[in-house]
Amino acid sequence: MAFSSDSGDGPMADINIIPLCDVMLVLLIIFMVTAPQLSYPIDIDLPQRSTNPPVNPVDPPEPIRLRIDAGGQVFWNDSPAPMSALRNMMESEVQRDPNNQPTLEIDVNAEADYGVLAKVLAEAKNAQMMKIGFVRN
Repeated sequence: MAFSSDSGDGPMADINIIPLCDVMLVLLIIFMVTAPQLSYPIDIDLPQRSTNPPVNPVDPPEPIRLRIDAGGQVFWNDSPAPMSALRNMMESEVQRDPNNQPTLEIDVNAEADYGVLAKVLAEAKNAQMMKIGFVRN
């Protein structure tokens, strides 16, 4: 880019670096704002390795099969269950043996409403269920 100067000696050969500095400052601000968001830790409870075998190994209880069909109906071990009774059923399973809870296996139809699944997961959390898995067909 050639610019004319007032001196009349011909075109000016200097490069205008002000737009370059503006772009670099904007990029610097963007990186400074987004960099702290990438470093937030996520708490995950992972099982710890134990060198001592359990004294009395206990067989896990039979898993609970919870199915949600396309219409939003919930089935507890293949029998229909109302959403209002779900938490009580989960709490009774947890109270049998809090240290050896059954696994809640959730099978959701692809056409089911996500809100029903969210309610089931909220009820499981409120009932203190620790072992939750999803079944894929």
